[in-house]
Amino acid sequence: MRPEDRPILARHARLRFDKARDRWILLVPEKVMVPDEICIEILRMCDGAASIAAITATLDEKYTAPPGVIAAEVLALLQDLADKGFVLPAPEAA
Repeated sequence: MRPEDRPILARHARLRFDKARDRWILLVPEKVMVPDEICIEILRMCDGAASIAAITATLDEKYTAPPGVIAAEVLALLQDLADKGFVLPAPEAA
């Protein structure tokens, strides 16, 4: 994944609020993942409209960290989820 990519959840991945657990979960084939609050915040911005750079900029405004740390962590998280097939770059508009 690259900073200019606009991530979206794959068709088979669903971010849902689980009332029984009283928390957000990521449903993927044969698994239920329980992401932390920051991961949930990032996944909720993966709408195919916002680029990774824009997501990072939003988080930079909200959280304090040394320069580049948030960008590196967001990119690493999304790359890991992309490697597992749960997140992918949105197709380019025609």
